[in-house]
Amino acid sequence: MFTFFLQSYRKGILTFCGSHVNVSYVEPDELGHTSGKYSFRKFENGQFKLKEYNSCHPNILKGVITGKKSWGLWRKQWVEGICEWSFTKEEIVKSFTDKGIKIPDPLMKEFDNAIEKGKHIRNMEYLEQLRK
Repeated sequence: MFTFFLQSYRKGILTFCGSHVNVSYVEPDELGHTSGKYSFRKFENGQFKLKEYNSCHPNILKGVITGKKSWGLWRKQWVEGICEWSFTKEEIVKSFTDKGIKIPDPLMKEFDNAIEKGKHIRNMEYLEQLRK
């Protein structure tokens, strides 16, 4: 996941997350507790309660956090667009594969489930309109 979010950020796909990500530089320690990956793991586990993050790799951590938050934001928008027939899932996936990025299986499964749920809601709303 770490690599996916970093690659997506660096290649310009997942760069907007709706908020500013502040990352401060801290001196590295010998155990690696300030590395980008370790700090991202702390972020994933909810250990960063504040909006200020720190790492000895601030640019990497900023890219990964922005990529993760951006995925959540854009996934919702993509699902809405797919359910409205504005574009297809294949177009979204192609934008990643064209840049040599493979979407991890758990994220792809989550994306597929969200699309199915969105389509189900759309169909139920359509049926409700037909009944009126």
